[in-house]
Amino acid sequence: MRRVREILRYRFEQGLGHKSIAVRVGAAPSTVRETLRRAAIAELSWPLGDDISDAVLEAALYKAGGTKTGHRRSPEPDWAQVHRELKRKHMTLQILWDEYISRYPEGYRYSRFCDLYRGWAMKLPVTMRQDHAAGDKLFVDYAGDTVTVVVDRLSGKTRQAHLFVAVLGASSLSYAQARWSETLPDWIECHILALEFFGGAPALLVPDNAKVAIIKACHFDPQVNRTYCGMAAHYGSAVLPTRPRRPRDKAKVEAAVRIVERWLLGRLRHRIFYSLAEVNA
Repeated sequence: MRRVREILRYRFEQGLGHKSIAVRVGAAPSTVRETLRRAAIAELSWPLGDDISDAVLEAALYKAGGTKTGHRRSPEPDWAQVHRELKRKHMTLQILWDEYISRYPEGYRYSRFCDLYRGWAMKLPVTMRQDHAAGDKLFVDYAGDTVTVVVDRLSGKTRQAHLFVAVLGASSLSYAQARWSETLPDWIECHILALEFFGGAPALLVPDNAKVAIIKACHFDPQVNRTYCGMAAHYGSAVLPTRPRRPRDKAKVEAAVRIVERWLLGRLRHRIFYSLAEVNA
């Protein structure tokens, strides 16, 4: 009931609208709207009295559904929260329904619960939705642009540093490392540093079809560099390259690359770097 109390507080203390409240409490706008509707029917006032416990509040709200006699209205799950929970490793609709029905015994049966969730998910924006489970995938790539480093202050000689970027599929936690080249030793070392940064290894490493990693790109049976495969196996991972000419397969890492490029090449465009250590600081 903590979320219900937050919804009521944001509405009656701050006068926020449904969408603004939904963002703050992590719920769907429809959930906020339904909660406020039930609160109005139950004639709840704000602030709630000290005698209003969570049990009393729940009873007041869900006995005040506003349905006609002889018609039962099942409590509506927060589908946005269900969608987020399904991204967790080992999470299923069956588990989420079990939790839902234990709280609301008069709620939707499992088949109806699944149908309603799928209907809700189908209304999401028409894009390639990629749901990544925690610990499942690490997307890796090099940025297209390089960073200029002054390697000799007297002569002004410069050298280009390449940016390696790794991003976790589920959390979007990212790691970047500047290297002098995109050769196999640098590629492998960047992976090792990234895994040390993340504190663990994913089930899958998802590279682009760069020559350093993929000897022969193919939709069905890509040929992966043996050293790269050996490194992945050492950490208990496997290599799953993106499909050739399918940019949406690597949308996650492309977004991380853009963020790194905007920071190093945009915000820090006037800064002069004199070593790789400065770029990586």
